[in-house]
Amino acid sequence: MITMTRDETAAYARDGYVLRKGLLSQNEVTRFRDTAREQLEQENRKGAVMAKGDKEGKTTLLKMWTKAEDDQYGLLARDERMVDLAEDAVGKPVYLYSHKMTMKQPNEGGAWEWHQDFGYWYNYGCLAPEMMSIYVSLDKATKENGCLQLLKGSHKLGRLNHIRENDQTNVEQEHLEAAIKRFEHVYAEMEPGDALIFDGNLLHRSDANRSNTYRWGYICSYNAVDNAPFKRVREYGNYEPLEKVAAGSFTTKSLELA
Repeated sequence: MITMTRDETAAYARDGYVLRKGLLSQNEVTRFRDTAREQLEQENRKGAVMAKGDKEGKTTLLKMWTKAEDDQYGLLARDERMVDLAEDAVGKPVYLYSHKMTMKQPNEGGAWEWHQDFGYWYNYGCLAPEMMSIYVSLDKATKENGCLQLLKGSHKLGRLNHIRENDQTNVEQEHLEAAIKRFEHVYAEMEPGDALIFDGNLLHRSDANRSNTYRWGYICSYNAVDNAPFKRVREYGNYEPLEKVAAGSFTTKSLELA
């Protein structure tokens, strides 16, 4: 079992996030990333990957799964390390709300504007903000290639109003400007295998990838079991029992896919 330490628990409550260094080993992240890169870039060439645009016209590629299947993606979502950390963060039993790959290609991957994930999850029928995400960095994430940015402690604001702009759902500008003045702006630079555990109400964003390196990440979002949506709005996010698997189970599937 991989649980939060006392210091991590305090930091999560105070700051709205925790950075767990080396959640995945170098071998694990290499297998997962290399298999995903080969598979998803092939799918992208066939038009089977979403592309989300930003204000400059740059695009970020997205691949989302509606369920946690017995492939490397679904097995990582159910990996005991991920699930234990999610339950520590939420403080009660959870299920997998969604999981996806976000792919910022070299010199192309677009920006994401400031938003809270619960800003739109609420509209999908989730009443309470008992939700969070774990972002696993598959490549080195830096300021230059568009790493995640956070407003430290901004989860304490609760859910802010959001509006739809281009392909994104963003926090309203007036409240955003006030929040930026109040909270510390942090760049979450990460090494491959690091995991950022963050609250559903934490304000976050990322810049476009202006480097010649990849910046791919795998994101799992979890919801409290008793906070399952009261209406069906999306194919994903609806309650299904979560079958936790042993740490590293996904590596076998990585080899099979390769």
